[in-house]
Amino acid sequence: MTKSYELPLLVLTAATGAVDGVSYLALDRVFTGNMTGNVLFIGFGLAGVSGLPVLNNLVALLAFMLGAVLAARLTRGASGPAKLPAAGLAILVGGSVLSLVLAGIWLATGPPAHGTMLVVTGLLALVLGAQAAAVKHIGIRDLSTVVVTMTMVNLSTDSRAAGGPGTAWLRRFAAIIAMGLGAFVSAVLTLRVNGAVALVVAGVLLTVGTALIAVIRHREVAAASMPGGAPPTGP
Repeated sequence: MTKSYELPLLVLTAATGAVDGVSYLALDRVFTGNMTGNVLFIGFGLAGVSGLPVLNNLVALLAFMLGAVLAARLTRGASGPAKLPAAGLAILVGGSVLSLVLAGIWLATGPPAHGTMLVVTGLLALVLGAQAAAVKHIGIRDLSTVVVTMTMVNLSTDSRAAGGPGTAWLRRFAAIIAMGLGAFVSAVLTLRVNGAVALVVAGVLLTVGTALIAVIRHREVAAASMPGGAPPTGP
């Protein structure tokens, strides 16, 4: 059943690209999913590079880690007939709802002021950190939903050009495209309409990905309840 999770995880990856597009372009050059970028920005800012909001990046970094810690705490030790525990699905649902609520408030009240911007940044980073920790239970290493660096490394080193078997190339390539496409759509909407609309699209993508995961999880639970069904999964 792991392969059936690939499409929803690709949708969540596109959603992360979309959220990062909003956060970078409308929340003052900060990533809420790609923490590598934030670490670099913090380093550049501390070195004296002008125009880099070190505080924003630090808030995103800490909130992302907090989200991952909370999600890991809620799902640790969980077992059951599905790869993703019920708590993991609840985390994804909560993240989707929170993202859409933030988008709705943004639409209603206009662009956030600096203090509000930090809150929005922190909440979005919290959502994506929790998402990344939750989907780890599914067990597809190339689809973490928040970063594609190692996916690119795996794609390259396992390629036939590198003497590898060339396995999983389509999934890995799709993950890279999904994140880039999400970022592209988000950037177009942010620059030509506004960040709130782009965040709505990101929230819809999070919702769609979560809904697809919920359907697959339901099928796993139903299959396990039948005579001769699969044994419970666990850590």
